[in-house]
Amino acid sequence: MGERQKILVSVAWPYANGDLHVGHLAGAYLPADVFARYHRLMGNDVLMVSGSDSHGTPVTLRAEQEGTTATEVFERFHQRFLETQRDIGISYSLFTHTDTANHHAVSQGIFLALLNNGYLYTERQHQFYSETLGRFLPDRYVEGTCPYCGYAEARGDQCDNCGKILDALELGNPRTKIDGSVPVIRETEHFVLDLPKLGPAVLRYLEDDKDFWRPTVLNFSRNYVKALKGRAITRDIEWGIPVPVPGYEDKRLYVWFEAVIGYLSASIEEAALRGTPDAWKSWWYAPDARSYYFIGKDNTVFHTVIWPAELIGAERLYEDDPNARLNLPTDVPANEFMNLAGAQFSKSRGHVITLVDLLTRFDPDALRYYVSVVMPETSDSDFLWDDFVKRNNGELVAVWGNLVHRVLSFTHKHFGEIPHPGVLAAVDLELLEHVEAGFATVGAQLAGCHFRAALSEAFALAREANRYLEVKSPWSQLKVDREAAATTLYVALQAIDMLKTMLAPFLPFTAEKLHRALGHEAPLFGTQVIEQVGGPGDEHAVLRYDDSNASGCWQRAELPAGRPLERPEPLFTKLDESVIAEELARMGA
Repeated sequence: MGERQKILVSVAWPYANGDLHVGHLAGAYLPADVFARYHRLMGNDVLMVSGSDSHGTPVTLRAEQEGTTATEVFERFHQRFLETQRDIGISYSLFTHTDTANHHAVSQGIFLALLNNGYLYTERQHQFYSETLGRFLPDRYVEGTCPYCGYAEARGDQCDNCGKILDALELGNPRTKIDGSVPVIRETEHFVLDLPKLGPAVLRYLEDDKDFWRPTVLNFSRNYVKALKGRAITRDIEWGIPVPVPGYEDKRLYVWFEAVIGYLSASIEEAALRGTPDAWKSWWYAPDARSYYFIGKDNTVFHTVIWPAELIGAERLYEDDPNARLNLPTDVPANEFMNLAGAQFSKSRGHVITLVDLLTRFDPDALRYYVSVVMPETSDSDFLWDDFVKRNNGELVAVWGNLVHRVLSFTHKHFGEIPHPGVLAAVDLELLEHVEAGFATVGAQLAGCHFRAALSEAFALAREANRYLEVKSPWSQLKVDREAAATTLYVALQAIDMLKTMLAPFLPFTAEKLHRALGHEAPLFGTQVIEQVGGPGDEHAVLRYDDSNASGCWQRAELPAGRPLERPEPLFTKLDESVIAEELARMGA
C-alpha cells in the first residue's frame, strides 16, 4: 500500500442554532467523510476534525428569540449534531465545539501572534447601533436590501441570494432583526487584520501549483486576493472569546476570525485526548502532510484567503525552528449549493429537510447514496423527492442490492459456503480483472475529490457483474453442471467483495453488513463514540472515531472457498412511490 501519508480532513463548522439539513450533508460533511474513509482504507493516517460553531450571531439571535441563553442554545444543538452525524456515519477523529478552554487559548494565541508580528492594527469604525436595544449590532442582527442583486432580505454579513460578502453598512433599508427598528450609525474601535499587508504572500500561495483545484474556487480566490481590504476581527458583543488585550474587555473576537482556527485547535485537542499532545504537529508542520478543507462555496474566501492569511501571519506559533511554518491548505474542494425545490436550504428561514427528521424514516446509506449521486461538485443541484425514490429503487436496490442479494441467497441455499471453483474461463478472469482495476480508477477519482465520478465508476462495474451473471446464469448451470455453477458464484462473490470495498466510503453501514455476511471477522471501519471530555468548568461532549479494530484495505482480498455463509438479509429497502407525496406534504408543498 506504500508509505502512510498524513491526511488532514478539515470540515466546515456548523452554527449551533438549528438542526443539520441535507444541504449541509451535500456541501461539506458527506464529501469529507467519503474522502476520509477512502484514505483510511488506503492505509493513510487520517485526522478528520470539525465542531459546532458556538459563537456565531445566529446562536445569540435564536437565544434572544427564545428568551434563553446562547449557552443553552448551542449546547442543545451541539448534542443533536453529535447524534445526527454519528447516525449518518460522519467519521470524525474529533467533533468538538468552539466554546472550550483549548479553543479559546489557541484563538487568543493566533490573535497575539498576529498582533506581535505587525499584522493587526486598531481603527475607529462606524457600525450600526440599536437605540431601542441599547447596543451595537453584529452584522447578522441587521437585514436589508443587497446592494448587488436587490434581494430585500440580505443579511448584514452576506447575501443569501447572490452570495456576495457584505458590510452591514452597505445594506439598503436596514432594520434590526430583533425588533424591526431602524438602527443608527455610531463610532466604535476594533482590531483589524491587515489583509493588504498579507496579500502578496497569500497570492503567491494561490499561484503555486493549484491547477488541481476546482476552477470556480481557484479563479474566485485569485481575483479576491487582488483587491483586499483590512477586515475587523473584533466585535462589540458579550458572547464569544475575549480579546486578550487590556482595555478591550467588552469586546470579543469576531466569529469569522476564530471559527477557522478551530481546525488547528481541534487537532491539538484530539492529540491531547489520545495522550500524545504533540501528535498534531505531524499534520500541521510536516512538509509532506496534506490538508483538505471541505466547505460550501459561500465559505470559500474564508478558507482560501482569510485562513491562509492568518496562518502566514501567525508564523512560528508553536515552533522555534525558523523554517517551521503552519501548513496551508493543500486543496479546498468547495461544493456548490444543493437546493430544495429550486431555493437554497436555510435554517434561519425554515426552508430545510433536517437530517434528524429524515433518519427517522430512511436508512442512512440510502440518503448518502442519493446525496452522493447529485452532489453539487461543480454546479448547484436539487434535492427532489421523485428523483430520490427513482434512484433508490432503480440504482441502489436494482443494480447493487439485487446483485448482492441474489448471489448470496442462491449461494447460501445451494452451497452454504463460498463454493470451490473449477478452472476459471476467460469470461471469469475478465470480470475479475475489470473489477479489480476499479481500485485504481475509482481510487483516483476519490483522491481527486471527484465523488460523483467515483460512484459512477463503481456502479458501472456493478452493472458489469450483473451482465456476467445473466450470461453465465448459475441458476441454469446448477441444473446440469454443479461445478460450473460453483465457479460462476465463486467469481461473482469475489467481484462483490471488491465492489463492497469500493462502495464502502459512500455506503459504510451496508458495506459493514455485507463484509460480515461474507465471513470477514474484523470490520472495515472503526466505530464512532459520543463521550464527555475535559475537566471541571470545561467538560463537553465530543464525537470521536475509534479505528483500533478496523482492518479494511483498498485492494482485493481473496474470499477463501469453503468459508461458511449465513442466510443473507436485503441490504436496501425499495420505496413505494407514495413516499413522494407524503414527503412533499410534510414540506407543505
